[in-house]
Amino acid sequence: MVTWNVATAEPPEDVISLLQLDVQPPTDLYVIGLQEVNAAPVRFFSDLLVEDSWSHVFMNTLAPRGFVKVTSIRMQGLLLLLFAKQIHLPYIRNIQTTYTRTGIFGYWGNKGGVSVRFSFYGHMVCFLNCHLAAHMNYALQRVDEFEYILETQDFDISDTPHVLDHKVVFCFGDLNFRIADHGLHFLRSSINSGRLNLLWNKDQLIMMKKNEPFLQEFEEGSLNFKPTYKFDRNSDTYDTSGKKRKPAWTDRILWRIKPKAPPSEDDDEKASTSSDDGLDEYPLLVTQDKYTSDMSYGVSDHKPVIATFSLELRKFFDTALVHISPEGVWSADQNALLNYTIQEDFMSSTWDWIGLYKVGFKSASDYETFVWVREAELPEINEVIQISMDKDEIPLLGGQYLLGYYSTNMQSIVGLSADFQVTSLEDNPLPLYVKRLNLK
Repeated sequence: MVTWNVATAEPPEDVISLLQLDVQPPTDLYVIGLQEVNAAPVRFFSDLLVEDSWSHVFMNTLAPRGFVKVTSIRMQGLLLLLFAKQIHLPYIRNIQTTYTRTGIFGYWGNKGGVSVRFSFYGHMVCFLNCHLAAHMNYALQRVDEFEYILETQDFDISDTPHVLDHKVVFCFGDLNFRIADHGLHFLRSSINSGRLNLLWNKDQLIMMKKNEPFLQEFEEGSLNFKPTYKFDRNSDTYDTSGKKRKPAWTDRILWRIKPKAPPSEDDDEKASTSSDDGLDEYPLLVTQDKYTSDMSYGVSDHKPVIATFSLELRKFFDTALVHISPEGVWSADQNALLNYTIQEDFMSSTWDWIGLYKVGFKSASDYETFVWVREAELPEINEVIQISMDKDEIPLLGGQYLLGYYSTNMQSIVGLSADFQVTSLEDNPLPLYVKRLNLK
């Protein structure tokens, strides 16, 4: 997970360090929450038509490594992106997104929260990216905004209509909590000497948790990294402008396991287990492996905060809803055939479609071509259905491809084929009589 207030800056060319791509073990999911993405009117409306520059950088970096953008949501400067390893796509279901404005009079979206929820192998999870009120004296307002977002966001899912109904909730973003009371000299000397623990008891979020029961349900790793705000751009130097803002841990990543009972003071700080009634045979263990910042990025006056988590879970299911496969040889000189089978009952629709994707595709919409599923009637379970794809739609140059069944009701790919070869016409000899005609 990454949270970063990018302060309207353009993305850096290299985000490998930011995404921990050189770190083992390999990642399964990426959740990236940005705040203050450039939302000037002309830029914002152009981003509605095409992917914004930040999304482009992440997609171009992750797609060649086998990650697909599952979904995203944008509310002015707030942007939330979810990427998953391709193998997990059929098991990420019931995706929904929503947003809450808390800006000027509650109508302006420069502050607030954007969220995505989904079922991951049957476990209900939710990610909430927030940008709360700024300035030292607004700690209580930040708490009120956070609680308002949690209470008012809703989803069209019967068993998890609200954020806190989910088994696991991750809340993160520029929460804007400051370090109270201490003077600038003490703050900077404590940071420079590595004595960060001297500042923890005056961190506003830590202080507020003592008095706010709903905050006590959230966990957070130790703040063993330097405060991530406010820096001179393109440097590791805290604010030297006339305002000389005090350093603060404004950028945070919290998580919450749905409690069976109010958490006790003896709860483990690093790991917790879901305890939904009736679901004990499907436990979910969340462990934070890393909580840090990356000081190497300087395009913003904030530094990005990074957390890695291990989710240990028992899957409710491990069978894709749809089995799909190519039939025979695929090339652009003949119509191609594919078979698909509905393996479990779900809300299939005649508006569902099957896309032909090049290996390394970026998102569900990044298909080379597509074909609608059978329109006459909805299929029976385990019925093998064969449909044709017109040869004029098959890529001429060939290459490695795969097929994906997209459910319009579930807003996700619910079945993927194995990779297969589309034969290039250059490798497919023309019939002999055609060659002779060309020679005459």
